[in-house]
Amino acid sequence: MKNIEKIQLGQNGPLVSKLGLGCMRMSSIWGGPTPDETESIATIHEALDNGINFLNTGDFYGAGHNEMLVGKAIKGRRDDAFISVKFGAIFHNGQWLGLDLRPIAIKNFINYSLTRLGIETIDLYQPCRMDNSVPVEDIIGTVADLIKEGKVRHIGVSEITPDQLRKANAAHTISALEIGYSLADRQIENELLPTAKELGINVIAFANTAEGLLTGEMKAPLAANDHRNHFSRFEGENLIHNLKKVEVLKQLASDKGYTPTQIAIAWVNAQSDTIMPLVSMSRRVRLPENIAAMDIVFTPEEMNTLNTTFAVGAILGGTYLQR
Repeated sequence: MKNIEKIQLGQNGPLVSKLGLGCMRMSSIWGGPTPDETESIATIHEALDNGINFLNTGDFYGAGHNEMLVGKAIKGRRDDAFISVKFGAIFHNGQWLGLDLRPIAIKNFINYSLTRLGIETIDLYQPCRMDNSVPVEDIIGTVADLIKEGKVRHIGVSEITPDQLRKANAAHTISALEIGYSLADRQIENELLPTAKELGINVIAFANTAEGLLTGEMKAPLAANDHRNHFSRFEGENLIHNLKKVEVLKQLASDKGYTPTQIAIAWVNAQSDTIMPLVSMSRRVRLPENIAAMDIVFTPEEMNTLNTTFAVGAILGGTYLQR
C-alpha cells in the first residue's frame, strides 16, 4: 500500500489524502458512453486501498448514476472514504439549463444524494458554482442548517469569485474551495488563491491536464464530434499555438522520465501544501501513474521553464472554466 500524504481540510477539519479521486468520468459525460461499472468500482476500491480517501462526485453526474456508483463502492467501507458532493446544476437531455440554488431546492437535493449514496451524512457538500440568482448567505446558510440536522459535516464551495468566497466564509466556515487549476489555467493565482490562503481554506484543484491539453496526446484538429470544439482554446490557430507550448512540457517530462500528465499533476501539487490535485479516472491502470506523480520534485530551473512557458495568457482561447 502506498502511503499517501494527508492534509488537514480547513482550519480545524479532518485529515484527507493530498491526492483526490474525481469520480465524474465513471459516468456518462456530455452524452458519451458510460464506462464499465465493475472497473469503476474496482478503481475506487484500489484508490481506498492506497490511502486515497477523498472521493468527489456530484448529484448531476450521469443524472444520479455517479452517486449510486460511489454508494456501491463504499458499501461496507464508509469509514475509509471522505465523500465530497456538488449540487445545483440542472441538466435536461444532457444539456446544461442553469443552476437552482434556492434553499428549498438544496433541501430536496440533499435527501436524494444521501439515498443514492446509501449514507447518513455527506462529508463535504458544496454548490457547484454561484450565479448571483440566490444570495451567497442564503445558500451557505441552508447548508449550515443541514449540518445542524446531521446530514452534512463540512461546507465547500466551487468555481466562485474572491468576493463570493469571503461572503460564504463569513456566513459559515468554509473548509474547501474546488476550482479548475493547471499550468494552462492560472487566472486564479491573482486573487482567488491568495484569498483562500488568507481565510485558511484548502483548494481542491481539478482539470489538472486542462481537459486533455496537457496530456501530450492531443492533436489538431480535434474530431468533429469532440465536445471540446465548443471552446475557443481548442479551435483552429489557437489549438495549434497551444500545442506548441505543450511540446515544452513533453520534452521536460521525457527528460525526467515521466509522462506529461504526471508533470501536470506534479506541478499543481507543488504549488502549495494546502492544494489537492483532484484527478479524474475510471480505470485502475491509471492509479499507479497518478500516485507516482505526487512524488515528483522539480529543480528551480525546471519550475522556471514551466512557469515561463505557461505564464498567464500564454495559452490562447477560453474554456468552460472562464464561462
